[in-house]
Amino acid sequence: MKGQRIFLVLLLIFLSMTPSAMATNKEDQPVKKMVQIKMPPSVLNIAKENTYPNPTQDLPYLQPSEFTQKIIKTSKVKIENPNLIRMLNESAVNNSPFSLGFRATIYLGEWPLNYDSIETAPNWQYQKINTNYFDNRGGNSIYQIHYVQEAQKAVRGGLTAKVSKAEDVQKMMLLKAMEKTNLPLSFDTVIGAGTKKDHVYNIPPRRLGYLYGYAPAINEKGKVTYGEVYLVIKGMKKKIVVKNVTSQGIGAWIPVQDHVSFGFLASDHPR
Repeated sequence: MKGQRIFLVLLLIFLSMTPSAMATNKEDQPVKKMVQIKMPPSVLNIAKENTYPNPTQDLPYLQPSEFTQKIIKTSKVKIENPNLIRMLNESAVNNSPFSLGFRATIYLGEWPLNYDSIETAPNWQYQKINTNYFDNRGGNSIYQIHYVQEAQKAVRGGLTAKVSKAEDVQKMMLLKAMEKTNLPLSFDTVIGAGTKKDHVYNIPPRRLGYLYGYAPAINEKGKVTYGEVYLVIKGMKKKIVVKNVTSQGIGAWIPVQDHVSFGFLASDHPR
């Protein structure tokens, strides 16, 4: 009888929750959306024309092994660091009937565990890389110019602050930014000398023409979480325990690979 009364009380509490109230609770939950970044017409892809063959930036999410999947689920702190996942993938702790009663705590080090993206925004004129120029002040007709890269230019991004294990943090930020924007991103990209684009720009008579080239980049901002990671073994049971968890705000500039943003100016006096 006592068990039946408890069941009826729980049932009444559930029925008292109206559909509208339950819907409100669902709506209150944050939903992460993919960033819709539309390139302006002034930004052109130069992958085929680039005289410097940039390596394809391929950083697919590292798939955890069966053991790693089970072990990271035991952690109360989300683990996304590809290097930590790789280390766990290469590890194996086999079950043995002789392990009953065995206890051990193994310190795996302090790691950046995950990166939470807060803002992802483009800067189409992140860095000036080239200027093409022609003086048509003595001309009587339109003169057409097009983009020719005068000198090889290396464009580098990076973190906006010093953090521990910066390379691991960069990888996590790059993966998150690529996932959100679906753009070819890389912390290092090169535009080779002699790279050309056929698109023409008209310089009117009695004007000077300036065609500026810029390397675009993504500004990524968010929060990185650190923690001391321990592998705890108690007989047949194994789990990840994270201690001394800290969070730090971080930003990064990540160039868009093999793309150039153009700006054209016709002027009656030198710039």
